[in-house]
Amino acid sequence: MYRPLPSSVTIGPSKIDGLGLIATTNLNTHTRLGIGHIKDGRFEDGWIRTPLGGFINHSLNPNCEIKEVDDLLIIYTQRDIKAGQELTLYYTLYIPE
Repeated sequence: MYRPLPSSVTIGPSKIDGLGLIATTNLNTHTRLGIGHIKDGRFEDGWIRTPLGGFINHSLNPNCEIKEVDDLLIIYTQRDIKAGQELTLYYTLYIPE
C-alpha cells in the first residue's frame, strides 16, 4: 500500500516556515526515511518532489541529509531525532528565499 510519508513522520506546524515534517517517533541516526525527489528533466529544476521532499524545511544546521541513488534523492537522518522534533535538510537543489 502506498504511503506518501513514512509512519515515523507527519506534517505539522513548523517553527522555520509554514508547515514541516515532524517526527512522530524517536529516530536513530542513519534512518532511511524515503524518497525526497525523483529526477525528471521535464520539471522545473529537473526534479519531482515527493511529499517527503516537499515538506522538509531548510536549515543551516540540518538533522537529515540526502544521498543520491540512481535518479532518486533518498532522505536519511544524520543524527538521533526525538519524537516531536522537526526534520530539516540543507537545501542544495535551489536556494530558499
